[in-house]
Amino acid sequence: MSLSEMIEQMAKDAKAAARRLRSIDRYQKDAALDLMAKKLLSSKPDIIKENQKDLVIARAAGLSNALIDRLTLDEKTIISMAEGLKEVAALPDPVGEVTGMWKRPNGLQVGRVRIPLGVIGFIYESRPNVTVDAASLCLKSGNAVILKGGSEAINSNLVLAALLAEALQEAGLPPKAVQVIPSTDRDTVNILIGLDEYLDVIIPRGGEGLIRFVTERSKIPVLKHYKGVCHVYVDKFADLEIARQVCFNAKVQRPGVCNAMETMLVHQAVADSFLPEMIKAFQDAGVEIRGCPKTMALASGIIPALEADWPEEFLDLILAVKVVSDINEALDHIERYGSNHTEAIITRDYDRAQRFLAEVDSSVVLVNASTRFNDGNQLGLGAEIGINTSKLHAFGPMGLNELTTTKFIVHGQGQLRS
Repeated sequence: MSLSEMIEQMAKDAKAAARRLRSIDRYQKDAALDLMAKKLLSSKPDIIKENQKDLVIARAAGLSNALIDRLTLDEKTIISMAEGLKEVAALPDPVGEVTGMWKRPNGLQVGRVRIPLGVIGFIYESRPNVTVDAASLCLKSGNAVILKGGSEAINSNLVLAALLAEALQEAGLPPKAVQVIPSTDRDTVNILIGLDEYLDVIIPRGGEGLIRFVTERSKIPVLKHYKGVCHVYVDKFADLEIARQVCFNAKVQRPGVCNAMETMLVHQAVADSFLPEMIKAFQDAGVEIRGCPKTMALASGIIPALEADWPEEFLDLILAVKVVSDINEALDHIERYGSNHTEAIITRDYDRAQRFLAEVDSSVVLVNASTRFNDGNQLGLGAEIGINTSKLHAFGPMGLNELTTTKFIVHGQGQLRS
């Protein structure tokens, strides 16, 4: 069987599994998730053994320490994965929820009910724990999923997929509801994103290059997250102590993630009192500052900001800083350079806060809080499969509800259209 034939057969199997999942109740899904958790915990030595194979290859290939860290599955990580499965099991099941019901003049009862999307193709890089996260969310929301992980994690992903399939089988659910493509061939992605007869949506999760590659070539609708160029605007009416704490957290707490602050905008009225101390705190924490001329005049050790720095997602301890004349300039800057991901304003002025909330076109907009809160769990969704920065069909963190759509249901008593 060729690679193309193999992947098409997986897609056919996934479509058949998705049909069965439509009528599975939450108790069966939750039992399967609980069994998956138990299998992970009882198979820790096997998982770590397969993961070590990936780590040996990754180190020999010269992968960075950051990527090695993402790739590593140790006992703590496996326990965390198992706990994640149990957390998803505890979440409400969105499938079957009636979101509205109304009666027409002719007596028809019309309603809308949540249903699964169907078959999801999930393409991702590096982190094998994402295999379990994605599988759990897709199963709970009634979707079948075909997982295409990075070649660097192939052994880890395959052992996890086998355990998940075993759990599905033992729970009486279709084992083909969760499948990992067992190939590192570069053409795998091209084949998968062409199977529009079987797949309903593609979700790529990784670097901007991967997202653009998939988006430009896919025959299937794509839920995409290009990058997170996140801003915090410190307004003229900001509480500067709150501003210091929020900005420091947004940049330093975990700089390598998509919801970390990449650019800090500061109103000129508070720049003198705010920036010197703030920049020193950043520099003491190892942050490289790339500033505009006004910023450079207020502190030492700053690298001149280039035009290329404003739209950059650094994913590192690097921060672009700009002093703006007013809120209009801040909003214009965000509109030009932002990525529709996460933006925050620090202000005590209600009207300015409301204007910022209304005018900023991002998936999450915050007032007096860190950009790091753009996360499904932090926002009360439970787990998430990713953050969508396009508006169709969901905008922002994608939890269980966002992995469903709705259909109309109609009850009649023999009505005919005249």
